[in-house]
Amino acid sequence: MKGRARRVTDGLMKMLRLLCCLALSAGSASAKTNVLLICVDDLKPALGCYGDSFAKTPHTDRLARRGVLFEAAYCNQAVCSPSRNALMTGLRPQTLGIYELSTNFRKAAPDAVTVAQHFRQQGYRTEAMGKIFHKGHGNTEDAASWTIPHWTPKAPTYALPESSANMREGRNGLRGPATESAPVPDDTYADGQTALEAVKRLQAAAQKPGEPFFIAVGFIRPHLAFVAPQKYWDLYDSAAVPMPQVTEPPAGAPAYAGQFGGELRQYSDMPPQGDIDPAATRRLIHGYYAATSYMDAQLGLVLDALDQSGLAESTHIVLWGDHGWHLGDHRFWCKHTNYEQAARIPLILAGPGITAGAKTQALVETVDIYPTLTELAGLPASEGLDGLSFAPVLKDPAQAARQSVIHVYPRNNLLGRAIRTARHRMVEWKKPGSPADTAEFELYDYQADPLETKNLAAEQPEVLAGLRAILATHPEARPQIKSAASDTPAKKTGAGKKKKKQA
Repeated sequence: MKGRARRVTDGLMKMLRLLCCLALSAGSASAKTNVLLICVDDLKPALGCYGDSFAKTPHTDRLARRGVLFEAAYCNQAVCSPSRNALMTGLRPQTLGIYELSTNFRKAAPDAVTVAQHFRQQGYRTEAMGKIFHKGHGNTEDAASWTIPHWTPKAPTYALPESSANMREGRNGLRGPATESAPVPDDTYADGQTALEAVKRLQAAAQKPGEPFFIAVGFIRPHLAFVAPQKYWDLYDSAAVPMPQVTEPPAGAPAYAGQFGGELRQYSDMPPQGDIDPAATRRLIHGYYAATSYMDAQLGLVLDALDQSGLAESTHIVLWGDHGWHLGDHRFWCKHTNYEQAARIPLILAGPGITAGAKTQALVETVDIYPTLTELAGLPASEGLDGLSFAPVLKDPAQAARQSVIHVYPRNNLLGRAIRTARHRMVEWKKPGSPADTAEFELYDYQADPLETKNLAAEQPEVLAGLRAILATHPEARPQIKSAASDTPAKKTGAGKKKKKQA
């Protein structure tokens, strides 16, 4: 009897151990990593961690020390809405046929599943605050992406009465001065309010450790106007501001390829046309850095809140700039070009399984972020994306991701499609669907001419031919889709129903 009892007891113990192992395995399998996606408007790699010794960005720099910094990351189009569409849908502008601000992406792809929507379908709580999708110009947020309605800060653009005293009528409403420095708290402006809301959301998430989250936080600065509390202006010596090194457009480039500041010139203290003088240039560059430092401080609040929540070890963090910005180089201002200063973006990823304190030369595009986050989280892959996961690079930063990236910009009824490799950029300018022999080309060699001083297309036909061959592997670009109210998509889903336009 004793032997039998012992065998029964041993059998029960084995069964209990097996059940415990199964329970632990199930718990481990069900444990999901979180996502904290931080989107920054008009942020070029003018950051300390990118080697800019003038920039004061301690919080971005400490995030870089926690993860992998991408030195060759590029947007898919250097303007807000198409770039953000690429991030959220994993589809390039030329796939959607949307190159402007007013057309909602669901007009082109009513059944698209955004990255946030995909996480939501897998049981995540998805939340957004600040600028994620482009809102305005008739465009809207995307309700299908978020578990609860998107949150928008309620803050004025300007804090000083004199800034609002002499407004200028621009294409999209009244504009005050291009810069403002005011002795006010951080939450006087929108980004300070957005950071505080993000802190609250992370604190709330800590109370629900079993509910994974996808939280998107969108900061506006350093988008125009360059407004920031005075203390961030005081971080910089105006006399030491880095002024443009090249002050002429690239020799031999098409006259239409540049951007001489149409967006900037809507502001009340900017000349409507002609050169922007050195004093104004210095003030604008100072303002850009001050606005960047202001944003960086808000990022610090969010990172502190994540660390204090106890969720940092289970959260993948992404810091992404939607595109770069010209600060007077080539006499160009704003974004809206295919050149390096507009197309290259900051991109940093940190979190579980990601190498800490590393930099990589791997070429990546904005559309690659969606499938990368999906792979990192162990979720099913979404079908039909233009993006490719660069998750292997996050474990081994010496790996390559792509041999080239592609980005676009429209001008004068033409579309500039750019192929960027580690050394070169080629831009093909033609109407979508037109024969290849109607195209005009630009070619730049960043090893020999990193500041893009000369178009080499006519001088290096063999290099041009090689880059054209790469471009030929991409589908022909879709023309801009019609955005008139009478133009109805072929089919709609609940998520694709039209919403009222916002001004």
